[in-house]
Amino acid sequence: MTELSVLRLAKQRRMTREEKARDTYMRILEAAAQVVGEDGYADASVSKITRLAGVAQGTFYNYFESRQHIFDKLLPYMGQQMLDHIRTAVPAGLTGAGREEARLRAFFDYLNQHPAFYRILYEAEIFAPKAHDEHFRVLVEGYRGALNRAVERGEIQGYDEQELEAVIYMLLSARAYLAMRYVHDGKGGTGPIPEHVVDAYVKLVTRGLFGG
Repeated sequence: MTELSVLRLAKQRRMTREEKARDTYMRILEAAAQVVGEDGYADASVSKITRLAGVAQGTFYNYFESRQHIFDKLLPYMGQQMLDHIRTAVPAGLTGAGREEARLRAFFDYLNQHPAFYRILYEAEIFAPKAHDEHFRVLVEGYRGALNRAVERGEIQGYDEQELEAVIYMLLSARAYLAMRYVHDGKGGTGPIPEHVVDAYVKLVTRGLFGG
């Protein structure tokens, strides 16, 4: 037995039953993300997922009722992972356009670290519509809170609540299409976001398109 195997075994012995269950649940979800990212929802079988996760198929059904059940959990799980990544990456003291720039950079950074997210997101509209709806609800509400705080600080002026909601969807759409153009190449991530893309995005959110 190698030293690494001994360490893993020791770690497993120290884990409580609840920790082991959580670890197994996460391994299955991470395996599902990889399988769906590579093969798509249609070809993501339970056998592929469990084989990659290193668990028996019977174990899968201790955590998920069906293949559809894990599909419905997958996008919200990765979406929350993405939001946590952005929240951690953005310095607390940043405000205004600087904070929006940092959010964009963190979003691209997450996509490059998790290239499977792109396919999981866009196929979910067909294969996991409940998960797709929940994901966008969480995104919109998170952005609404961020923009409302910017309004309270006086960084954003001249928009009512309905207009701000429209702005949220504009910003989310911009991220999505920038990712299609500058990140997704059919093979995974392509590296850091190009600086000219960041510059154009910051100019747009700072000046407005026709603001001079």
